[in-house]
Amino acid sequence: MGEARKDALRADFDSQIQLEFHGANVTSDAGLVAYRELDEALRLTAMADDLFRDPRRGKNTPHELTGLLRQLVYSRLAGYEDTNDAERLAFDPAMRQVVGGRAKDRQAASTSQMGRFETEILTAQKNLKALMDLPGTWIDRVHQCRALDELTLDVDSSVSETYGGQEGSAA
Repeated sequence: MGEARKDALRADFDSQIQLEFHGANVTSDAGLVAYRELDEALRLTAMADDLFRDPRRGKNTPHELTGLLRQLVYSRLAGYEDTNDAERLAFDPAMRQVVGGRAKDRQAASTSQMGRFETEILTAQKNLKALMDLPGTWIDRVHQCRALDELTLDVDSSVSETYGGQEGSAA
């Protein structure tokens, strides 16, 4: 009970990541590592390479589209509403690791880079269509990995949760 664990936990998607407790040296977004593990297992954000077109040319593109998409998705999962927090998140150790690529060793995308990604790259006609189809594509990927056994729909107007056994619920 309460014995200290000597071995660091490691993430499967990147064995360089060690999960250890170090008191005050923490990030508030370490929970993103679990999302990245799921992402890697299902190859969800890796789809960006096949779905989105990158209009940027030249060598001055510090972040790949997949990394930008990861930063966008993971920052929303962590509760950040828009790109305004990207400047701080660009240096956050958890965000840098889950974004991957060059961000691991340097920094993730800045506010201006994320802003351009959202307003210029994602809004291009072909990319906008791919972006609208992406949630369905992700759901299809999950269903390919695990068949759906049961689906519960909560369609009442109350805020109480429905667990299938409640009056008026349909499972």
